[in-house]
Amino acid sequence: MGSFPHIVEDCMGVLQVLSDGTIFRSKNIQFNMPVVDDKSVHFQDVMFDKNHDLHLRIYKPKSASFHGNNSYKLPIIIFFHGGGFCLGSRLWRTCHNSCLRLASGLNAIVVAPDYRLAPEHRLPAAMDDAVTVMNWLQGQALSSTNHAWLNSGEADFEQVFVLGDSSGGNIAHHLAVRLGAGSTQLAPVRVRGYVLMAPFFGGVVRTKSEDGPSEAFLNLEILDRFWRLSMPIGETRDHPLANPFGPLSPSLKALSLDPILVTVGGSELLKDRVEDYARRLKDMGKNIEYVEFEGQEHGYFNYDPYSDASNRTLKLITRFVSENSG
Repeated sequence: MGSFPHIVEDCMGVLQVLSDGTIFRSKNIQFNMPVVDDKSVHFQDVMFDKNHDLHLRIYKPKSASFHGNNSYKLPIIIFFHGGGFCLGSRLWRTCHNSCLRLASGLNAIVVAPDYRLAPEHRLPAAMDDAVTVMNWLQGQALSSTNHAWLNSGEADFEQVFVLGDSSGGNIAHHLAVRLGAGSTQLAPVRVRGYVLMAPFFGGVVRTKSEDGPSEAFLNLEILDRFWRLSMPIGETRDHPLANPFGPLSPSLKALSLDPILVTVGGSELLKDRVEDYARRLKDMGKNIEYVEFEGQEHGYFNYDPYSDASNRTLKLITRFVSENSG
């Protein structure tokens, strides 16, 4: 008689992979945080990819600030959630609270798409879904029957910013590379800049911060598990989708990129890798800004978007959006 299936990979009980290949995802996730909704923002779910049954959530401030100009349009923020490519959803409180805060704080329309998760859908599935949502946005800009909140009178398709947290920050990087400066293939949509919040990058060679103390909700074992479950079978953490500067990664030196803002907590395991990413692009002459928030750990904005560090992060993003709006 064969042995009963047993757990071979366990992502905090939320995702478990059994020895027979069965994948279990918990539908009863306990979030130790309330939904922080001051009712200043509308939100609504929309399907954007029928083939893969993928939805997004659109957030729109109830009272747009017109600055005395009735022709003022709201910029559009595309927000990709984190979760190591294995976890997360637009429905999770961490994502929902962050998007409510971004919509009200930036006075912007926020579009938060889901994407296919590993290990059921290993990379590059998430990257492909990110491209799909950008094409969906382009379709909204071109359509006369678009979503009511994305009509040309209120939504500014020429002022689009891509913001990604953790694995979402990795996605934002690859979108920046794929679209290049000017994002001409998305016309009339114009991406003006990218915000990478502690982007989830990897590499075979450990960094000093990765070998450092574990965080309250994150350790090296979890990071490695995310890569094992999300990478194409047989690939390592030096795969180009994990390590932008790995031995097989294409050179970014000759590529023109739109402005990039990179933030990271000073106490994150990912800090050194994120700092190295920003430094390398800066040395190539790219328009990139790196800001470190001392004492903060991974996901600080998601866990409390109204903390002092989160408020400072929002001010930073606000300035970045203002300085790079056309």
